[in-house]
Amino acid sequence: MKRTLIVGYVLALALFLFGQRHPDASSPAEFHAAVDLTHSMGPQALRYKPSKLMSSELFGTRIDAPAHFAHGLWTVDQIPTDRLIAPLVVLDVSANVKGRADYQISVDDIAQWEQAHNQIPLGSVVIARTGWDSRWQSAKSYRNADPKGTMHFPGYSSDAAKFLIEGRDTLGLGIDTLSIDYGPSKDFPVRQYTLAHSVYQLENVANLDQAPAIGGMVVVAPTKLESSASGPVRILALVR
Repeated sequence: MKRTLIVGYVLALALFLFGQRHPDASSPAEFHAAVDLTHSMGPQALRYKPSKLMSSELFGTRIDAPAHFAHGLWTVDQIPTDRLIAPLVVLDVSANVKGRADYQISVDDIAQWEQAHNQIPLGSVVIARTGWDSRWQSAKSYRNADPKGTMHFPGYSSDAAKFLIEGRDTLGLGIDTLSIDYGPSKDFPVRQYTLAHSVYQLENVANLDQAPAIGGMVVVAPTKLESSASGPVRILALVR
């Protein structure tokens, strides 16, 4: 009972803060469900191999803060709270990914989404649904590495990321794979561009098939790790 009250309080607070930033936002009563977009972190949690931009300490559903790109930008604990509560956009490209592990989400994909759902609201958090989270229980299948060790999974193209950030004022960019850059990427251009523009990243997102394409709200709740560039995050989609 106590836990239920705490959860209810957190959601009510999130809705209140959202309303302060968006005066025309719908009332809390209009949201009838919450979808957990987070993978559980257990003994089998997937881990990255270390590299210049990735740490082996990162696992599960996580957030990368702008400080991951350069010192002086926001760390996880410094991301303004009003950027963690926002309209949610789920960009479903799963049909295009089938049989194309190295698929890169394009501006055309975004244009087709907007043709079906209207323009992406300014100041949204955009998360791509590729269907890759169906592989989560198998580290081998999820990483999908070839004999040379190169991983293969879908991600955003640089043009798509630039359009979302410059043209739609996106606050956060997410995906249901290991990285917002596609697997074979060597220099991570999407990651670097995104973080350099103070847009945080959400990776290994779960259950996007249960979230609406538009009309919902997302609550991004990272562990408040002081001076950290990355960390675990709980993501909730509030559904009308």
